[in-house]
Amino acid sequence: MDIFCKIINNEIPSYTIYEDEIVKVFLDVNPHAIGHTLIVPKKHYQDFFDIDEKTLTHILKVAKEISNRIKERLNCDGITLAQNNGLGQDVKHYHLHLIPKYYKEEKLSIEEVYNKLK
Repeated sequence: MDIFCKIINNEIPSYTIYEDEIVKVFLDVNPHAIGHTLIVPKKHYQDFFDIDEKTLTHILKVAKEISNRIKERLNCDGITLAQNNGLGQDVKHYHLHLIPKYYKEEKLSIEEVYNKLK
């Protein structure tokens, strides 16, 4: 069982900022930027080639909602959506990164970011 399955099953704690029947959205504990967030489907899919279109569509809908929340609450200047497959994929469970971009990044702890985004 991969780390994301354990997070989804609440075997490992996470800074979850959104959850529904299809996805769990939580802060990356090793962020590339303040507010780096992961959207992970609850059903295990290995990668982009394995996931069904209905789930992908839902993930993109959630990505738009959460990206707007990040932009409004963390005042970022842009957001990169990234998704790796195969060789570039550290965790073999489909996930979409939302990585905020800043001209000047504020220094916040993960707890402070969580409190702004939850």
